[in-house]
Amino acid sequence: MQPGEKGNEYGEKPVFAIWYETTNLSDTDINPTSGWMTVFEAVQDNDPDAVNTLEVAGLPDDQFLDSQLETIKKDGTVKNAVAYELDELETPVTLIASQGIGGDKLGEENFNIK
Repeated sequence: MQPGEKGNEYGEKPVFAIWYETTNLSDTDINPTSGWMTVFEAVQDNDPDAVNTLEVAGLPDDQFLDSQLETIKKDGTVKNAVAYELDELETPVTLIASQGIGGDKLGEENFNIK
């Protein structure tokens, strides 16, 4: 989404947005935002010397303003969205999943920028 477009009305950079669902399978209190941030990291591999982890942008979908931080009950599922500021529009975004912050890598997926 370009700056000024719906979902990125206040940003100064284009953003890469993802809509997702979080299911709480644990006895721990989690919300959709913390559930996502604990597992996922977005990277644009466009720097030969450093890992370019993307910064989180503003919420791309207003329908989640009131629910993004609500506690998910055990076995409950809540929808949400997240956006990341893009540094440029050529390099794909790699979404990396880990077993919690600093945990073992679970996998990754590349997304081309349209």
